[in-house]
Amino acid sequence: MQVWVAAFLPAAIALPVALLLDRLLGEPPLRLHPVVWMGRYLGWIGGLIGPREEKPGPDWTSFCAGALAWYGGAALFTLAAIVLNDQIVLLHPLAAGLLLGLLLKPMLSWRMLRGEVAGVETALAQSLDAGRRQLGRIVSRQVMRLDEGQVRESAIESLAENLNDSVVAPVFWFVVAGLPGAVLYRFANTADAMWGYRGFRGGIHWEWAGKWAARVDDVLSWIPARITALLVAAVCGSWPKGLRTEARRTPSPNSGWPMAAMALVLGVRLRKPGAYTLNEQGAAPEAGHTERALRICAQVIVVLLAWSLVAMAALRWSRAWW
Repeated sequence: MQVWVAAFLPAAIALPVALLLDRLLGEPPLRLHPVVWMGRYLGWIGGLIGPREEKPGPDWTSFCAGALAWYGGAALFTLAAIVLNDQIVLLHPLAAGLLLGLLLKPMLSWRMLRGEVAGVETALAQSLDAGRRQLGRIVSRQVMRLDEGQVRESAIESLAENLNDSVVAPVFWFVVAGLPGAVLYRFANTADAMWGYRGFRGGIHWEWAGKWAARVDDVLSWIPARITALLVAAVCGSWPKGLRTEARRTPSPNSGWPMAAMALVLGVRLRKPGAYTLNEQGAAPEAGHTERALRICAQVIVVLLAWSLVAMAALRWSRAWW
């Protein structure tokens, strides 16, 4: 029993502490933010290994360079998390939990996501151009030609997809593998966001140099994306009919699940022009749909916390007896 308490209590304290810190304080200063450090590493090494021109056929040299650079960064940040975690767990469980929560917080980002998406609706109330500019802060697509409905569609899509990337997936990997798991996932997701492109971005051709980063993120996000869809359905009280079919309409094997679940429970159509349409028979989203989507996500996080505590208790109980 003592072994189980020592293993469970710090993690059980850390997760609600991290979510509370996110709610109260938001993101840490940029100079202290581990994800910013990850981005700086990826930007620096990407500039060294990324090809400036497209090469005919498979570019295995760029692929291997990208994979090695990814492994170097993943090892650096994950090893740092392992060392910190091993030192922290030697402390009293309460102190260990508080410190783990402080270190886990930068791997999660609900308050910022909620504020950016809510800001789109606030900006749309001023003008369409203001809404487009606010949307441009959270999506990589071209926004200045979108109409009001398309701006809302993109905002709700980003909310659903990033609910997984910024909250559910880091929490899932924290439950499974502690702080190192959350850090590794955040590095992989950041690498995919910066390198996982087909074609040119920032003067670098990422088709092959970023392929490893994109595939690793797909693997690490596979289970969490489906859990996110399940949680959205759970808080709404029913499994959306046709979710599997709709989720498969996106090029990504994962992002379609939370986006399709949100589209179906809201009864709205979500589109990326030239790429996919989710719930095509749904209505065009209005301001009330964005507000409801934000409420659903907040409820998902409450349920996620409860499920995570139960899962951590079970996992650490089983490990304590092996």
